[in-house]
Amino acid sequence: MVARDSVVRKVAVISVAFNVLLMLGKLFVGYFSDSDAVFADGIHSAADVFASVIVLLVLKIASKPADDEHPYGHGKAEILVSASIGIILLLVSIYLVYEAIAGFFHPVKVPGLIALWTALLSYAIKHWLYRYSLAVSKEHRSNAIKAIALDHKADILASVAAALGVVLSIVGDKLDLQFLLYSDKVATIIVAYLIFKIAKEMLMESFDILLERNVNSDTLQEFEKVVLSFEEVRRIDSIRARELGAYVLVDIRISIDYFKNIQEGHDLTRDIRNQLKSKHDNISEVLIHLNPYYKNDQE
Repeated sequence: MVARDSVVRKVAVISVAFNVLLMLGKLFVGYFSDSDAVFADGIHSAADVFASVIVLLVLKIASKPADDEHPYGHGKAEILVSASIGIILLLVSIYLVYEAIAGFFHPVKVPGLIALWTALLSYAIKHWLYRYSLAVSKEHRSNAIKAIALDHKADILASVAAALGVVLSIVGDKLDLQFLLYSDKVATIIVAYLIFKIAKEMLMESFDILLERNVNSDTLQEFEKVVLSFEEVRRIDSIRARELGAYVLVDIRISIDYFKNIQEGHDLTRDIRNQLKSKHDNISEVLIHLNPYYKNDQE
């Protein structure tokens, strides 16, 4: 647990550091090179800084062990982080659309070439951060780091759109194609749309977990196979599982022969629990209820 928290916190710190540098660079270059798309990308990076700081703060809460008031631990704090970042990205997308539309009613300025290089550099850095963060989130099952990875993905798309907008604007100026001069504005709207899609995905997933949606059917089937591998289990009456941050809670109702005594039932549930945890190390708790089984298949 300590090692996991250390790695997750390291990813968040790295994200903060790079996002601060990218934010300052894109805001400065976007403003002085007259590129709305790059400047908008800088606004997005500013939101990234805020989101990464939130992750660092909330990770301290999520890593706390279970206590009397929170017997299931504090893992859902990571889900709140993901939802918060989703809300931030949603607000950023709305702001960018507003700024882009407003830009159509003002004189158009052709972005400088430095804006293109800045967007391409941002793409390269964000691509590495995305792959790195996503790998860590999968290895350590961290929803908070997954949220950061998706945020980096939004930046990748934003940087590509910004670079394309700058290129088309410069080409439009060279070839005297007036309509291409607005490519930078159009690129900003595309950036906003891509950010909106990722924000929507993050919010929907966070809400599903907070509402305790069942884990996917493939995972449930894996749990069922483990339970049914015990010959004492006559039937699985119900099985469900919910995510709690990086961990999963499993609730099972099974039927065993009615003449089994309490000790036999206790030993069976212990063995099932241990087997499930050994095969799925993200399971933190398994609650098993026993029902009596009769030959006529009545409870």
